[in-house]
Amino acid sequence: MTDYKDPKKRTNNKWLALINIPIQMGAIVFAFAYLGNWLDEKYPNPHHIYVKILTLLGVALAFYNINRQLKDINKSSEE
Repeated sequence: MTDYKDPKKRTNNKWLALINIPIQMGAIVFAFAYLGNWLDEKYPNPHHIYVKILTLLGVALAFYNINRQLKDINKSSEE
């Protein structure tokens, strides 16, 4: 039996994954910034260093996640 994959269904899955990326990025950055803000309130310092460091770490992690997901999407579209 031939294993036929509907190209329209694959395209819909690709768009669903692409629409989901900004939501994931926003959630990751928000979570890290919230954690940094909580740490700054718990351990006060004049420069708010925890929120700055953790927000930048969240952005880097979000970009890594986006890069990984786009590689997977491109790999699956070549098949």
